[in-house]
Amino acid sequence: MNSSKKYITGIYPGSFDPVTKGHLHLIGRASHIVDKLIVGVAENANKKPLFTLDERCKMLQTDIENMTEKEGCCEIEVVKFSTLLVHFAKEMKASYIIRGLRASSDFEYEFQLTGMNSKLDPNIETLFLMASDKWQFVSSSFVKEISCLHGDVSAFVTSQVRDRLKKKFEK
Repeated sequence: MNSSKKYITGIYPGSFDPVTKGHLHLIGRASHIVDKLIVGVAENANKKPLFTLDERCKMLQTDIENMTEKEGCCEIEVVKFSTLLVHFAKEMKASYIIRGLRASSDFEYEFQLTGMNSKLDPNIETLFLMASDKWQFVSSSFVKEISCLHGDVSAFVTSQVRDRLKKKFEK
């Protein structure tokens, strides 16, 4: 029996505009599956982000450092990217792309994306993690909309993200 263990790197990509508690929950779960987790923050100017790429990376880094479920976690690194996801995965020497699914409405898009990624690089697998019941309805878009209308988003984001949202939408 071969005693050498394969070192597994996974990528959890997203725009994280802003990072939510649902994202953090998936990061915590994914960090128990791989030896190293790269949280890839996509530039994606087509989405017209509220926060800059650097702001999103800083919020993520702060929230990851403050995560409570850190016991048994692998190394987690926040890295920004603006290339095709499979190219980024190859550059980071990742074997897996980890994606979250909230509801059946996510499935069709994710299914197509996985198929395309597989055609572009069949050596990179996609793993899906279902969002827990608590976070299935939370999205960055809803959080921004609620915050824009001066609603309370503290149940969905950490206090540092909530404060940054308040500053963005101050009159």
